[in-house]
Amino acid sequence: EALQRIITTLANKNDEIQNFIDTLSHVLKGVQGNSAKVLSDLDEEFDGLYSVLDEMKESMTNRIKQEQAHKTQELQNQLSQCTNALESSEELLEFASRTMDIKEPEEFTKAARQIKDRVTMAAAFRLSLKPKLSDNMTHLMVDFSQERQMIQGLKFLPVPKAPEIDPSECIVADNCVTVSWRMPEEDNKIDHYVLEYRKTNYDGLPRVKDERCWETVDNIKGTEHTLSGLKFNSKYMNFRVRACNKAVAGEYSDPFTLETKALIFGLDNTSSHLNLKVEDSYVEWDPLGGKTQESKVKGKENKGRSATPSPKRTSVTSRPPVGRGSRDRFTGESYTVLGDTTIESGQHYWEVKSQKDCKSYSVGVTYKTLGKFDQLGKTNISWCLHVNNWLQATFSAKHNNKAKALEVAVPDKIGVYCDFDGGQLSFYNSDTKQLLYSFKTKFTQPVVPAFMAWCGGITLYTGLQVPSAVRTLQKTENGLSGSSSSLTSNAQ
Repeated sequence: EALQRIITTLANKNDEIQNFIDTLSHVLKGVQGNSAKVLSDLDEEFDGLYSVLDEMKESMTNRIKQEQAHKTQELQNQLSQCTNALESSEELLEFASRTMDIKEPEEFTKAARQIKDRVTMAAAFRLSLKPKLSDNMTHLMVDFSQERQMIQGLKFLPVPKAPEIDPSECIVADNCVTVSWRMPEEDNKIDHYVLEYRKTNYDGLPRVKDERCWETVDNIKGTEHTLSGLKFNSKYMNFRVRACNKAVAGEYSDPFTLETKALIFGLDNTSSHLNLKVEDSYVEWDPLGGKTQESKVKGKENKGRSATPSPKRTSVTSRPPVGRGSRDRFTGESYTVLGDTTIESGQHYWEVKSQKDCKSYSVGVTYKTLGKFDQLGKTNISWCLHVNNWLQATFSAKHNNKAKALEVAVPDKIGVYCDFDGGQLSFYNSDTKQLLYSFKTKFTQPVVPAFMAWCGGITLYTGLQVPSAVRTLQKTENGLSGSSSSLTSNAQ
């Protein structure tokens, strides 16, 4: 036995190590893939920065060239005007010099007057001998010292730290899970959180292999989130959360596991009465179950003619024939079907809803040894609530062929609470959690959920945890009724 325990411990440790190896391999692949991604993102960011710088350089270069062209044009125009004026002035000067050599007074006077008129109108005297524009281009100089410092100061964005899930604040109740977390240090840059979860049947750290994909809840503004309306069809749920600022997401928190197991079962079609049409979680009364209707064809014999059947008496088969039930099927007036899962320990809860026009149905538990002719509540190994809407409406608790009338309204949906170890079977209004009735007994064998339906159908809801309101009521309840002694002897 000691060696077997050692072997079991070693096998479990090997399983843990193998799971850790798978996790490391997964992380290693993630490092390679994520490194390639951030390198690509870095190239893209720098290419974008280069593109912006190139556009700015081109724009500034064009501005300098435009300024150069403008000044060049203006100064060339001024230079051309001055050159023309100088040529005209030199020509006039030469003419005046030649005039000084004229000896005849009249000719000299005439030439002098011409020179005087030309000098008065000379362009040289109207010119501004100051350049219209300066050669200064300093107004287009740049100083990128600050920008250079900014670029040199480029670095990776600060990544938010991984949040820490707070186990004491995490709650599993009423088919909801509330996950709470906190930051290891204050960070006012955080914009939102991302929560991921997945269902699993393994306790402890998440496994890489044979696991469902993470489901994501994004853009959570607070440090708490509630997942509602869950069906707890796995034993556990893994959670992890990470913080995000405007640009980058931080690392995930350490994965955290919460226990979320609940009783899940269906209806056992192999044990059901042939007049019940059974699906996984639905059963309906079928008066034609297992029967084949055949009408005989009768014809009148005429001499020399074959009999011709009447159209109104044509053979009709309502449904395909169903094989005879096995010896374990319920029969007679025991329109019963059992659940496909036995209860041997623990506290469990499920709910049942009937069709509005269902004439009669029962909800409860029984031992597997219930006879195929036995009706629920009419034996000492079955307990149930019975609803009768046929002729005279009644609502009663039944056990050991005794019934106790219940002075409460029949709810739309009945919740069933079974505490196998505590020997208690209680029924509730599933909407208001009002206690309808409670049996106290000692279960000596495993029990199975049991159902009866007649002229109607009922729907089964499983995978539900014991509601917190029911747990509270169970703590305050002090045995409201016994399993048989409190029941009246009125058998139904």
